[in-house]
Amino acid sequence: MSTLRLLVSCPDRPGIVSAVSGFLFERGANIVHSAQHTSDPAGGTFFLRMEFDLPDGERGDLLDAFAARVAIPFDMNWHIADSAVPKRIAVLASKADHCLVDLLWRWRRGTLGAEIALVAANHDDLRGEVEPFGLPYHHVAVESGRKDDAEARLADLLEGCDLVVLARYMQILSGDFLAKIGVPVINIHHSFLPAFPGAGPYERARQRGVKLIGATAHYVTEDLDEGPIIEQDVIRVTHRENAQGLARLGADIERTVLARAVQWHCEDRLLRHGNTVVVF
Repeated sequence: MSTLRLLVSCPDRPGIVSAVSGFLFERGANIVHSAQHTSDPAGGTFFLRMEFDLPDGERGDLLDAFAARVAIPFDMNWHIADSAVPKRIAVLASKADHCLVDLLWRWRRGTLGAEIALVAANHDDLRGEVEPFGLPYHHVAVESGRKDDAEARLADLLEGCDLVVLARYMQILSGDFLAKIGVPVINIHHSFLPAFPGAGPYERARQRGVKLIGATAHYVTEDLDEGPIIEQDVIRVTHRENAQGLARLGADIERTVLARAVQWHCEDRLLRHGNTVVVF
């Protein structure tokens, strides 16, 4: 029996956990994991993640019953996902291969918690890396003055995907494109945001003489590199490193930070709240 995952955010008030757990008990569910957090016990936002087993015969009207009995009375934003149904991922890339190949290996080994459906790139350089994995590779060039055409083709390719991952995809996505695809997009930025957003962060970090470099995985919004942060990590560096050396050291941080963010999303561990992300 696969577990179901419940994610909840709502105004904090007494009785939320009791209402949820009581509802699940009445349905014959067994709660196997539970985590909660409140931004402020006095008028804050309450967050909850539960995993539970539920007999197949009790699943038919689960969503409607939970909405009526629990979600609506507590003014919840909520979602229930089946752990046996992996999310379908589309990966967008450009020329750098380290983040893309790392995701492909994790997918092949069954540790990503999702299915990679396709890879699309604005250059054809990575075809030889992708096709041995048995995945379709789509070259969608972004020609000068024809970005709308490229985004329209990408949107058609991404239909049916649950998540888009930017594995060093060096193009800015328009608000219209994000609205059209209608699914979350996770990006990896090669900087410890909010420091050095945009292009060339390693070069600017070198000029600034930083002692730590890092990487940031975040949800994509219309505002460049300002979306809600999911995960970050850093590595210590010295004045001996040039920009190329910083990029070489940062590559490992980029791929691991991105992989963690993608896996957490696919395991339904993330709850967005304004410009922040609660990670369970």
